Amino acid sequence: MLVVAGLVALAVLLAWPVPRALARVTSLRRAPRAALVLWQSTAVAAVLAALLAAPAALPALLGRQVRLSESWPTVTVAALLSAVVASRLLLSGDRVGRNLRAARRRHRDLVDLLGTPGDGADRHMRVLEHTTPTAYCVPGVRSRVVLTQGTLDRLAPDELTAVLAHERAHLAARHDLVMEFFTVVHEAMPPFLRSEAALREVHLLIEVLADRAAVRRAGAVNTGRAIVAMAGGPKPVGAMAMADSTRVASARIQLLDAERIAGLPIAVVAATMYAVSTLLVAAPLALYALAITELSLV
Repeated sequence: MLVVAGLVALAVLLAWPVPRALARVTSLRRAPRAALVLWQSTAVAAVLAALLAAPAALPALLGRQVRLSESWPTVTVAALLSAVVASRLLLSGDRVGRNLRAARRRHRDLVDLLGTPGDGADRHMRVLEHTTPTAYCVPGVRSRVVLTQGTLDRLAPDELTAVLAHERAHLAARHDLVMEFFTVVHEAMPPFLRSEAALREVHLLIEVLADRAAVRRAGAVNTGRAIVAMAGGPKPVGAMAMADSTRVASARIQLLDAERIAGLPIAVVAATMYAVSTLLVAAPLALYALAITELSLV
């Protein structure tokens, strides 16, 4: 039963204290891609541990030789416990996915109706007649990059280039799917295990990744100015936007040209995070394999 206890403990730790502690290690934001992989592996490992805990208990409860004709009640209970975890994930995925896609579809239809389309390579862009500087993208099969006239009037050409590069990076990397995955896992957890700080941290990392794409296209100075200009702007439900709160915008600006983490090169810290990510996902699988390695059904 030690293995089962290990899986249960791993699921609880990775679902509750670990995300909260990880959200406080803000220096990891300087390697956003590796940090995002670490967050993903933490969520995946927590789900795997929760799914595998009940099946891993079968050898301890029934012995190594399991006769299905005699042990089907215990096997059924173990399967039902895993099914509860899986069903929460599936129901959360269906609810979150349907709501997001419906909101995006409605908003895309609205901006297509009210906005002015771009030309040529910018044919998927829409410009809305509004004075508030706002820029965001609507992901999906028929994706859109949406700007307001206030954005075009207020930003210098290089700053506008940074904004467009930021939004197109969201669409190209399908950051919406990454955020959707975390939202599904977050909503599937019992309320007392959910961490809003973890969800905010993942959102910030996604924005930092898009900022890095803008820096490569327009430079750090222009990207920083664009972040300041767009801070506080509105963002529709389901959209990915350059706009953010002043606090988050300040954090993003500080991460535009980060070079080291705790005195170490970012590449070294990133490699360590990738290694830890691999170990996290492997841990529940290894524990489950250890539990059932000699189990046989007869």
